[in-house]
Amino acid sequence: MPELNTSSMPDLVFAILFFFMVTTTMRSEELMVKIKLPSATEVQKLEKKSLVTYINIGPPTDAKFGTGTQMQLNDKFAEVEDIQDYIAQEKSSMSESDQQLMTVSIKADEDTRMSYISDVKQALRKAYALKISYSSRKAEN
Repeated sequence: MPELNTSSMPDLVFAILFFFMVTTTMRSEELMVKIKLPSATEVQKLEKKSLVTYINIGPPTDAKFGTGTQMQLNDKFAEVEDIQDYIAQEKSSMSESDQQLMTVSIKADEDTRMSYISDVKQALRKAYALKISYSSRKAEN
């Protein structure tokens, strides 16, 4: 019986490895707040997720961080006053043409007070982040 030619096997393995390295996206942050998204009837998916910056708002998952509403920017808790610096940092990591297309997505727990969301929106307005979307789940009929 003739032997199987395996000389092209390493090329194939590296091609598959390269494919998975290029197409896989890693989770960039660990969620430190509990979020039960509110339901909505008119839901639309965001087009280019690479241009989306997330602000997570809700009660902390761990009791040692308190019980009130907390805001998470990347991997740390922050105050409303920190939003301007956060947006400036996110914009600086984008190309100049993409900065105008940046969208801020607010992922807030459904029990979050609207006054807190309004404070966040005012801080975003001061940071010239004017494209805002709200994350929600599709309402069941």
